[in-house]
Amino acid sequence: MLRSVATDVFSSKNLAVQAQKKILGKMASSKYIATSLIDDTSGEVLDELYQLTREYTQSKKESEKVIKNLIKTVIKLAVLYRNNQFNEEEIALMEKFKRKVHQLAMTVVSFYQVEYTFDRNVLSKLLNECRELLHQVIQRHLTAKSHGRVNNVFDHFSNCEFLAALYNPFGPFKQHLQRLCEGVNKMLDEDNI
Repeated sequence: MLRSVATDVFSSKNLAVQAQKKILGKMASSKYIATSLIDDTSGEVLDELYQLTREYTQSKKESEKVIKNLIKTVIKLAVLYRNNQFNEEEIALMEKFKRKVHQLAMTVVSFYQVEYTFDRNVLSKLLNECRELLHQVIQRHLTAKSHGRVNNVFDHFSNCEFLAALYNPFGPFKQHLQRLCEGVNKMLDEDNI
């Protein structure tokens, strides 16, 4: 039986990266381990996103799933980045993705700080642009299941009804939005986003 040369190539580095992604993906399911891998400010923002999602969806299970998927995606992306797994095109896409996330963070805070500027369509569009860039970055590295996780996270946060409820100045999420924006603003100040 003939095998192609490509299937006979063994790479311990690739195997190690795959193992790291798998292990860290499993570890991200544990809140204790996940918080030890994430800085304090990011942890506070994730906790606020969880509380907000839980109150909005009225579902502990759904909110846990969204936040776990977010954490797993971030950790896997970091593993790939730290292990130099991206080619030049993917690095360029990653830089574009980082700039888009920075723009998104600034927009989230700006809409909170400046009254009557909120536009849910603008935020939804920015979130969906981030989603598309992220899919391109991870295309050849992560499984369809990971792409599904990305969609789960962005489907939730880019939902226009969710965004309208979040930014409603008279709605029940006003305090969550304040704490979320304080955390995001701190992340911007610390150059973490």
